[in-house]
Order: sequence, then C-alpha cells, then structure tokens
Amino acid sequence: MNIQAKLIIATLGLATLPLAQAADFEDFGRVVRVQPRVEQIRTPRQECRTEYVQVPVQQERGAGGGIVGGVVGGLLGNQVGSGSGRVAATAAGAIAGAMIGDRAENRNVGQGVQEQAVRQCRTVEAIESRTNGYDVTYEYRGQTYTSLMSRDPGNRVRLRVSVEPLDGYSQSQYSQY
Repeated sequence: MNIQAKLIIATLGLATLPLAQAADFEDFGRVVRVQPRVEQIRTPRQECRTEYVQVPVQQERGAGGGIVGGVVGGLLGNQVGSGSGRVAATAAGAIAGAMIGDRAENRNVGQGVQEQAVRQCRTVEAIESRTNGYDVTYEYRGQTYTSLMSRDPGNRVRLRVSVEPLDGYSQSQYSQY
C-alpha cells in the first residue's frame, strides 16, 4: 500500500473517531414493577323515574236532570190539581220532579279518582376511574429507577444513556424514552 492510501485511511479514521465516542446511546432496562396511577372522577347526573298515583277529582254536578224533572213534575202537578189547589199542586210537582231528576242525573257524582303520572328526579354522582399514567420501576446496571410514563412499557424499557465527564471522572445519566 502506498503512502497516499495510508494517509487517506488515517484521515478517515481520525474523522470518524468522534462518532465512535458518541455521548448518547440507546440501551434497555429491566422493568421491575408497574403501578397505574388511577384517578376517581365524580360526575353528577340526573336519575329520573315516573310513578303513577291516584289523585282525587271533584266531579261537577249536572243541572239538566233537575230542570227536566221540575218541568215534568210541574206539568203533572198542574194536571192533578184543580181550582186554587192547582197552583200548589203545580209547585209541589215541580219541586218533587226537580229533586227526582237531579238525583237521577247525579246519583254517581261525588269524589272520583284519576290516575296521574308524576316524574321524580334526583341528582346522583357517577364515579369513573381513569388511569393517568404509570409509575414504572426499572433496573439498569445494578441501579433502580422510578419514572412516570404515559403507557405500560412491558418487560423492558428503552433508555437513552448519556455519558459526559465530570471533573475528570466519568458519570452516566439515564433517561427513558
């Protein structure tokens, strides 16, 4: 090999030396424990139901039976009576006919009942559990670390390892992806 080829190889070797000594690299840590962070969320909501109740209703009395009965009774009383007693018989027949006609029309009138729907509502709290993250404990090179993660990493966690000198000594720093 000639000197020029050796010079080019040496130059390329020196140029790639900083890349070989990169400050960051990836590695994996072993997951020891995963604990989900669960938050209880309370949400108010309406809970309603419909009940059917019996409500008393006052029925109205009719007047038609009393009027018709009074007219018929008056006519009958007028036919029965004679002379000056005719006026009294007409009046008595009208009163008796009105009473009989009123009773006949309103014999079932009084207090009735009607079924009515009543809606009853109340506010209740619905409790929902929501996972906000995971406390993950993992081991890397004999050290134990705990970190909050957005998802469960499984059996191992991917790490970015950063190495930089500190006062002439080498110290490693670890962080997970």
